[in-house]
Amino acid sequence: MQLRFLYVPVADLASAIAFYRDELGWSEAWREGDGTVAFAVPDSPVQVMVSTDPGSAGPMYEVDDLEAYLSAHPSISRRGVPFEIPDGHVIELEGPGGNAFHVFDQADASS
Repeated sequence: MQLRFLYVPVADLASAIAFYRDELGWSEAWREGDGTVAFAVPDSPVQVMVSTDPGSAGPMYEVDDLEAYLSAHPSISRRGVPFEIPDGHVIELEGPGGNAFHVFDQADASS
């Protein structure tokens, strides 16, 4: 399990892009469609993923196999069901204090 992203949902992607790019000076790492942009955080392997997709802000952890992770951790509260993302699946979970975190895999990336 490795921290890869900090997920930040936004209503207005253009203003979020302007903030992270122009105000903070971060460079765009990648873009997915018209609703998601990730920014490289200087001197960090973790990126900030800004998206108009629904969900709660929180860390996103990559695992080798999402279903195996969920099977091994049945007591973690789920805030939904796994859904498809490019080359994998993701789910929003609930940690201590009601804080959201996300777990995803990229299992289909090797095919």
